[in-house]
Amino acid sequence: METKNLWEVYSEEQLGELEEVNNGYRRFLDEGKTERESVEATVRLAKEAGYEDLQDVIASGRKLAAGDKVYSTCMDKTVVLFQIGTEPMEKGMRILGAHIDSPRIDLKQNPVYEDTGLAYFDTHYYGGIKKYQWVTLPLAIHGVVAFKDGTKKNIIIGEEESDPVFVVTDLLIHLSQEQMDKKADKVVEGENLDLLIGSKPLVGEEKDAVKANVLKLLKDKYGIEEADFQSAELEIVPAGKARNCGLDNSMIMAYGQDDRICAYTSLAAMLEKKEVKQTACCILVDKEEIGSVGATGMHSRFFENAVAEVMELTGQFSELKLRRAMANSQMISSDVSAAYDPMYSAAYTKRSASEFGKGLVLTKFTGSRGKSGSNDANAEYIAKLRKIFDDSQVTYQMTELGKVDLGGGGTIAYILANFGMEVIDGGVAVLCMHAPWEVASKADVYEAVRGYRVFLETETL
Repeated sequence: METKNLWEVYSEEQLGELEEVNNGYRRFLDEGKTERESVEATVRLAKEAGYEDLQDVIASGRKLAAGDKVYSTCMDKTVVLFQIGTEPMEKGMRILGAHIDSPRIDLKQNPVYEDTGLAYFDTHYYGGIKKYQWVTLPLAIHGVVAFKDGTKKNIIIGEEESDPVFVVTDLLIHLSQEQMDKKADKVVEGENLDLLIGSKPLVGEEKDAVKANVLKLLKDKYGIEEADFQSAELEIVPAGKARNCGLDNSMIMAYGQDDRICAYTSLAAMLEKKEVKQTACCILVDKEEIGSVGATGMHSRFFENAVAEVMELTGQFSELKLRRAMANSQMISSDVSAAYDPMYSAAYTKRSASEFGKGLVLTKFTGSRGKSGSNDANAEYIAKLRKIFDDSQVTYQMTELGKVDLGGGGTIAYILANFGMEVIDGGVAVLCMHAPWEVASKADVYEAVRGYRVFLETETL
């Protein structure tokens, strides 16, 4: 089906709103280059919008009622927001869910070493990356170091102009004949993604003097001993801010848009809520890029436990009512899709591919090849969404992720679908997905907010 480009149909007022939304989105990207930073930014925005910490409400002994707004976090890497509706929660919730982890490089727990007068951090990459894309880029270090006395120190090095940056080196072209003959996944090996961090020896040291100097600098400036890396979570990400892209400023180029583009648009829609019939929920989770595992991934019981706590505080909890609440809910699993790239047209079926400027992307199924591992949304639910989007003039596109035998990719949709709720993947089209720098259309960011807002507002699906 042919859809007009959104830039052709937006009014002047909408174009102004579009820029305002995207300005907020760029700030969110700059504040949240890691899952911890994204949670911190989310909590700040939630508090500004009148949300309270669920744990504070529990500790106070107060009850919750329709209109109340609360949030809860898990290990500072996952966050969920609720706005209590006027209907009993057992009748279901409206849920927006996205992930806030992104492909990157992580430091190992014993990372510092020296080789031939150069000091390095030993690393292990996280999520699906093309390793060769991460060499010779200015890189920054973000994360946290936890100390034995119970204190923590947040670390950001490489984002300020006065900061140093770091780099993963590559072999010069003049010596690369054998390297260039390798397959792309072997051109740069995972063990060669180590981060160059120093070359200056500590005067007076005879052995590993460059490493000694690096450790001294870390101790003097940050109070970090070598052993403290054992209880650290330090992530290597591209240095630099989100930027407008294109001569027409119509796009955004930034790190981590998979899936913080859907996290922010879901959050923006959630924070706009004034009153809801069904309880509205926005959950932003960690670990999607490695299978949604662990205490902060979607497979954990954190979300279910948070729903139970909210139901208890509204006087509605029972095990049976909790199960009903989950089963009767509707969800948009807010995750990105691959935008059609004419430079690589052979990987797409064009009539089923998402395009820039064509609005919210609805994906009935993901998975690889024979839909393996996907949530396959039911037709009745899709029909309901079509109606509310069409009635509200929200532009959307129904797409797949690449050609049948090439496409694939996981989301959190199937995990929530295990409760029996209606779930579909619905997000924003992105170019260069999983690359250090990804590209998205500002129009699609704005339309996603509009679509998510309608999903939360509509009284009956």
